[in-house]
Amino acid sequence: MAGPSADGLRLETPTLDDGRHMWRLADRAGLDLNSAYAYTMWCRDFARTTVVARSGSGEACGFVTGYVRPDEPGTYFLWQVAVDPAYRGRRLARRMLDHIGDRIVSAGQTHVEATVTPDNTASRALFASFARDRGAGLEWKPLFEREHFPHDGVEGHDPEELVRIGPLSAPWHGPN
Repeated sequence: MAGPSADGLRLETPTLDDGRHMWRLADRAGLDLNSAYAYTMWCRDFARTTVVARSGSGEACGFVTGYVRPDEPGTYFLWQVAVDPAYRGRRLARRMLDHIGDRIVSAGQTHVEATVTPDNTASRALFASFARDRGAGLEWKPLFEREHFPHDGVEGHDPEELVRIGPLSAPWHGPN
């Protein structure tokens, strides 16, 4: 657990009780919503590779979920980044990513991967600044096309590109 920052936010490992709050937060943040059960299981099985941001009152106001890829134990796959709309503009997504980056480097992972839709400029900027500030490489390539997803609307799910960042080295001590 990290102590509170100047704005009172704390970055912590989730507990089982955080699952329901993460589910609600993912919905408020406009993410692809997984089941409440999935978020609760995430807090149990992937707590070490997940971070929850809490306000001074203890309310969950952001999270990053991810896991170490079984076939590539040096790679952390970032699943979701959520920031409550009321907490946007505080660099919270970047602070959580830096926290996870330091945690995974300490555990021996050297690369971060995620998938991003082509029009998600906020996530693209987040990953680009993370790679730049860490002095790490940044590579984008197609991964999932529309036909890989079920058709759940007029146009279906947008394609997802894979971003790969690394190698990461020692924990970063930049501004938070």
